[in-house]
Amino acid sequence: MSNPPDDLSLMQLFRLEAEGQLAALTDGLLALEQGDTGSLEAMMRAAHSLKGAGRIVGLEAAVQVAHALEDYFVAAQRNEIQLSAAHIDLLLHGVDILNRIAKTSDADLPAMEAEKAMEAAAFTTALKQAVASKGEPELPADPVPTPVPEPVAAPVAMEPAPTAEPAPAPKTRTEIQKADRAEARALRVTAENLNRLLGLAGESLVESRWLRPFGSSVTRLKRLHHDLSVSLDQLRERVTADEGEERIKESLAAAQRQLAQCQEFLAGRLGELDTYDRRSTNLAQRLYGEALAVRMRPFADGVSGFPRMVRDVARQLGKEVRLEILGEDTQVDRDVLEKLEAPLGHLLRNAIDHGIEPTASRVMAGKPPAGVITLEARHRAGLLIVTASDDGRGADIEAIRAAVVRKKLVSEEMAPKLSEAELLEFLFLPGFTMKDTVTQISGRGVGLDVVQSMVKAVRGTVRVSSVPGQGMKFQLQLPLTLSVVRALLVEVAGEPYAIPLGFIARTLRVPEVEIASTEGRQHFGFDGKRVGLVTAHQVLGRNGGPKGDTLAVVVLGEGEHRYGVCVDALLGERELVVQPLDPRLGKVKDIAAGALMEDGSPVLIIDVEDLVRSVEKIAVAGALGAVKAGAAAQAGSARKRVLVVDDSLTVRELERKLLEARGYAVEIAVDGMDGWNAVRTGAFALVISDVDMPRLDGIELVKLMKQDPKLRTLPVMIVSYKDREEDRRRGLDAGADYYLTKGSFHDETMLNAVRDLIGDAQEGGA
Repeated sequence: MSNPPDDLSLMQLFRLEAEGQLAALTDGLLALEQGDTGSLEAMMRAAHSLKGAGRIVGLEAAVQVAHALEDYFVAAQRNEIQLSAAHIDLLLHGVDILNRIAKTSDADLPAMEAEKAMEAAAFTTALKQAVASKGEPELPADPVPTPVPEPVAAPVAMEPAPTAEPAPAPKTRTEIQKADRAEARALRVTAENLNRLLGLAGESLVESRWLRPFGSSVTRLKRLHHDLSVSLDQLRERVTADEGEERIKESLAAAQRQLAQCQEFLAGRLGELDTYDRRSTNLAQRLYGEALAVRMRPFADGVSGFPRMVRDVARQLGKEVRLEILGEDTQVDRDVLEKLEAPLGHLLRNAIDHGIEPTASRVMAGKPPAGVITLEARHRAGLLIVTASDDGRGADIEAIRAAVVRKKLVSEEMAPKLSEAELLEFLFLPGFTMKDTVTQISGRGVGLDVVQSMVKAVRGTVRVSSVPGQGMKFQLQLPLTLSVVRALLVEVAGEPYAIPLGFIARTLRVPEVEIASTEGRQHFGFDGKRVGLVTAHQVLGRNGGPKGDTLAVVVLGEGEHRYGVCVDALLGERELVVQPLDPRLGKVKDIAAGALMEDGSPVLIIDVEDLVRSVEKIAVAGALGAVKAGAAAQAGSARKRVLVVDDSLTVRELERKLLEARGYAVEIAVDGMDGWNAVRTGAFALVISDVDMPRLDGIELVKLMKQDPKLRTLPVMIVSYKDREEDRRRGLDAGADYYLTKGSFHDETMLNAVRDLIGDAQEGGA
């Protein structure tokens, strides 16, 4: 990784966390403006996390603004405030203040502290007045204006923005949850779909009855075989008794006739069995196809909100743009369609902001005043092809070439040798943008990265092409369904695992002599680079390790997040029908789903992105084991292990550094559910948890642990910003052994409490 957490200061960690939380606040507020009150809970949590992170790094202005936002969202949840567009403007102004604080350099922070404090105080006052008066608020004096995006010559990655839809009537949180549950259970099925399924089920019933007469014919074959055996025994007895040649010949001829009958009968039955196999396979394929059709939805269902969004963004930018949707009836798997919404939104906004020229420029170029963006879906060669194209200016290839040199992505000598297709691929890099300023529409360089990430997640590909002056086209090639996956089967500790082929860079065999070690981490040469090497046994928590002088390696991930994973054996490719895991299990670490093999035995499908994250967690903790035959020991096994559970990146890393400085081995979990999965699969001496976290809060995590016979004796410490007596009592009643406030970071309180609970870091310490 280019910037491992160990190399980051607390301010850098705060900025990383603020980027994600501020994006969540911005998206939530824009959704709230459209009447979606369901985003209040997520926004309240984001503001709460920013408040805590700001307090850790001593940014009191950020703490003040985040606290005011949190209070506002609580009041909105209680329906104490009548929301309006003016309220949204004021709240977005608060987000802008937090954004400017986060972007202030370390060197400039002291000089700008008074200015930021005044700005935060003015915002807090304005927000309190808006809540108290229940009227239309006004922005504080001299708000920082939002710049209008200027068109540029090449399309670039975009900042997420919500799809504009007609504002629905506000719903209560309970109504939203009920609607979500109903949507999860409901599936629209046409009468034609149902009739075809019933027809195929009837055919399947008829086909199954064929096996009974076939079984009877096999019984007859057994009788023929028995008669043949008797004849051969008689022949053997006559030969032994040296009977006459004539009688021996008669017995031999009878045996030969019976053998011929057996062969003829067996050939007939094998022919029938082959016919049955073809019929049943065809029927199974048709039945699966019809069942799959039930999951399909027309493409129009997933893009119905885009025409309004295109109109609104175009009006904001002062352009004339029309969206044409082709292939609205094209059937798309429901899961694929849901995943398409965000990437297509990015592409459309990208086209409006950077592809379509202003009206005057189009007229001068001899084009119609209104630009046209075309969104098309169709099936081709067993794939879903989705195309987003525009008739705008296209990409400025030379500007991109200059940008990649300026950003030091390639050398000046190499840049002229890059083809147009290679240069366009740079647009998908995380953070790549050709804008000098950040606006509400673009400039962060995250949009096209999101598109490519989604496409890779569903095992697809994305291609981009451009014609200068005529427009640009993005083509997404996606699987028709996510219910079938082509995967590589590997063996780890005697068990099969499946790795989707779309995530595999290469498989190879690496001689042990080609493995080098640097600072305790092993690596090997791959495509001219050194790639880290780990064992699947360690990551998946299995005993043993690869054996032999040559290791079977699967290369996963990309760029600086690429690793070679050693397995026991490569078992070949399979096409597997994905079986979701029981939702009661929650998110199983490193596992995406299950499947059944041809013989009916189960196989687990690896979640490759989760696996790569697990590798990096182990690497950060300094616990990567050596890749040796039968290696079972892991680095740091003698140290006591502590699990830190907190949804704040800043808090997690601060706690980790404090504990590791005292010699403890630390693992991290990003929320309560992640912590619950980790604590069930690892051997820890202590769990340190926050309270307010998504998916599963700290109190519920403690309750689950204390209800588990294997975990109830494991010490738990809660570290929270909530310092009221009722909060402390709630944590201790749930079963926590300690309840501390996060102010304990600034002295020895937390570390002393850890030592009181589990002793020194090394096993056998005092």
